[in-house]
Amino acid sequence: MRADDGTVSPERATHAPALTVRDPAGPAPVPRVSVVVPLYQKERYIGRTVASVLAQTFTDFELVVLDNACTDGSAEVVRGFADPRVRLVRNPETVPVTENFQLAVGHARASLVKVLNADDLLAPTVLAEQVAVMDADPTLALVSCRHDLVDDDDRVIARGRALRSNDLLGKRDATTVLRRIVRHRGSPIGVPGNMLFRRDAFDAVGGFPDNGYALDVGLAARLVTQGGFFGMPESLSRFRLASGSITSSSRRRNMALQHRFLRELRAQHADVVRRRDVAVGLAREPVTWLRQRIMMVASTDPTSLRHRAAATLLAPRRGLRSRRQDRGVANTTMLSR
Repeated sequence: MRADDGTVSPERATHAPALTVRDPAGPAPVPRVSVVVPLYQKERYIGRTVASVLAQTFTDFELVVLDNACTDGSAEVVRGFADPRVRLVRNPETVPVTENFQLAVGHARASLVKVLNADDLLAPTVLAEQVAVMDADPTLALVSCRHDLVDDDDRVIARGRALRSNDLLGKRDATTVLRRIVRHRGSPIGVPGNMLFRRDAFDAVGGFPDNGYALDVGLAARLVTQGGFFGMPESLSRFRLASGSITSSSRRRNMALQHRFLRELRAQHADVVRRRDVAVGLAREPVTWLRQRIMMVASTDPTSLRHRAAATLLAPRRGLRSRRQDRGVANTTMLSR
């Protein structure tokens, strides 16, 4: 899960009691897919995020945006979309980020759910392709794809991130996925927008872990205990490295949360995770540290020399394979407010 600016925001600091989720849609037909967007202070980006969802070739979905008591114009941007599939719900007060993600899924009505960060984007075919995978194999708990990194203006910084190991492509079991997570020491499965999962599996494991860093990889580690995993080699979402989103303090905090998550994962799955998996992961620690540093620099002002240097290190590879895999994301800038 991405870092923010490292300050103690109301979303992190406020500890409100969990809210009771009620379905305001009444007898409306239940869609095949729920795309849920936990929203907090993303006025600049949320219009593009919503537009990328509404541009899907697969149309039987609802888009639930949970406004975490935003004080900027984020909610007004969402209200500007007249599509009946868009449902805006508001928390009466700001709750911590993990709780907001949990509540957002609670508002979903469909049996298949995708959680999308409020500044990320989806490729037009991601729902169609991932629903087809889940329909073809009812034993799957989730499917994930690769993503591209983009800057504030949707320019691609790097392509084909996540699922870089062959043992995460195609159908895989829990043992394979859990061992790869420990060896990688990051989030090899991808960001929330990469994944589509079954709601019953989510409910069975209790939803997201109580770890802000591991909202994505931690959820995946839980879901694979309920069914199979399927990894797609295509880049079908875009993860935004917003300016200032990663700082030195937030990077250190994330590393500490990452270590806690891995310790807990090893303890919970001691019968699966081997000593050599842990050893490989520890050997990768400098790589993980360097990756975090590069990502931090890449989240600086896109016009700065530091950003350009980091972007060069993360530059897209435009070989035949990447051109074949690059499905692109609809240019939604003009569709947003």
